[in-house]
Amino acid sequence: MADNPFVHVELATTDLGKAKDFYAKLFDWELDDSRMDDYTMIGVGEHEYGVGGGMMKAPMPGMQSAWLAYVSVDDIDAATEKAKTLGATIIKDVTAVGNFGFLSIIQDPTGAVLGLWKSVPQEIATA
Repeated sequence: MADNPFVHVELATTDLGKAKDFYAKLFDWELDDSRMDDYTMIGVGEHEYGVGGGMMKAPMPGMQSAWLAYVSVDDIDAATEKAKTLGATIIKDVTAVGNFGFLSIIQDPTGAVLGLWKSVPQEIATA
């Protein structure tokens, strides 16, 4: 397996209810609102190439609905800084996400946006 796989895909939407209704009917996804407030986890089942994700209300006024992919990194601070030195713009600096892990969001030099993700080990997350 690659050292930096895609691990999560997230929809920020202007209408969460409408998006949930649409995707629940379109795909055989399990939508779960129980893990976090204002966030719906997407379960895609056990597939060789499947990656789960989530949905949330767009966090900024005027933001268009869009999907964002996240890549796993071993050191979120180092990866975010390295992206910056390579010409990326840091849209959201390293931020804790409950006891699940840490994320940052970058925009590469061509304008594409990507999330970086560092999971917290399960034994720490449940402690």
